[in-house]
Amino acid sequence: MSGNGAAGERTGASNEWRGEREAVLRAAQAMHRDGLVVETSGNVSARVSNGARDLIAITASGVPYPTMTLDDIVVVEDDGEPMLGDALPSTELLCHAAVYRARPDVSAVMHTHSTYASALGVAGVPIPPLIDEIVVMLGDSVQVADYAFPSTEELGESAAAALGERNAVLLRNHGLLGVGRSVEDALRACRLAEHLAKVFVLARMVGGAGELPRDAVAAEVELFRMRQTT
Repeated sequence: MSGNGAAGERTGASNEWRGEREAVLRAAQAMHRDGLVVETSGNVSARVSNGARDLIAITASGVPYPTMTLDDIVVVEDDGEPMLGDALPSTELLCHAAVYRARPDVSAVMHTHSTYASALGVAGVPIPPLIDEIVVMLGDSVQVADYAFPSTEELGESAAAALGERNAVLLRNHGLLGVGRSVEDALRACRLAEHLAKVFVLARMVGGAGELPRDAVAAEVELFRMRQTT
């Protein structure tokens, strides 16, 4: 294919994926405003359609969120092959790609370093079912994934294994990962998981973290599964 043809394809792709890239940008900036990340840590991605295959729109590596622009949301294949944008994709691209492969229902991934969730990840302590409405949104618990080196496919595979059908997982000695059917859903999962982590830590400090009754959890997990398919 000639260079002009490729340029034409890139222009068309830019228009086609603009909405998805704008959504990733908004979620990344909201993640920063909410204090879920510090400096340039964390990353956000979304699946984007390209005919028969899915690509990934993801935040660029090392760009401060307050100055991040649409040009810093790149579109790549799951192995990092660039499709749109000149910036380097997040170093956690392989992690995101592994989660997408394991969870066909997931269309967005957010990785944060929020304080309480990160503390529990360092301690290796999962969060049990504590609050009714959060079980309905996240699943029966927030588990801790086995440690894997950052920026690797193994990290994503470990996260996906601990996620199961849930929407949030603690990354051992690392942070938090939230998923959803949209970037807004993934952001919501990360906000809720950090809130739940804070409640859990504080409750243990003042006397103990009592879990919800098993029958309530079972009923709420069914509601969670219904939400996942509607």
